[in-house]
Amino acid sequence: MPLFAKKPASNQTAYDFSFEKISGGQLPLADFKGKTLLIVNTASECGFTKQYKDLQQLYDEFKNRGLVVIGVPANNFGGQEPGSNSEIANFCETRFAVSFPMAAKVDVVGKNAHPFYKWAGSVLGFGTKPKWNFHKYLVNKNGELIDYFNSTTSPLSDRVKQAIESGLS
Repeated sequence: MPLFAKKPASNQTAYDFSFEKISGGQLPLADFKGKTLLIVNTASECGFTKQYKDLQQLYDEFKNRGLVVIGVPANNFGGQEPGSNSEIANFCETRFAVSFPMAAKVDVVGKNAHPFYKWAGSVLGFGTKPKWNFHKYLVNKNGELIDYFNSTTSPLSDRVKQAIESGLS
């Protein structure tokens, strides 16, 4: 059982969920079986938006070892992701040369939250749901949630890198 996860009511894993790609089509997390996932809710007009650069650097550093970063744009906090999917994709590509997968814009909190986010909050428990943009969930290669990181935690921090190393093991 992962360090931070409580026993889920069902036997679901992250692989049971799918996002829509920012460019259209499906982005099933099952396509990444055997990989470690860092799933991050993003926003283009946030004080943490510069984390796109760090997420790309992290992805470049670990992708050959099995890390996949997935950006999930959301407009839930401060209206800081007002753009369309095509505007968000263009912003990420031109401003930060993002090459990791990006999901279409979804809600990450509230009654309309994407099912992955509802599941993650139920598995990790009270206080682990996103409270702002650039909240990060780490999923090991078995599809189990193993950690989460608040918006203020840099993707390049020792804590994040050590957790990724554990997830890659």
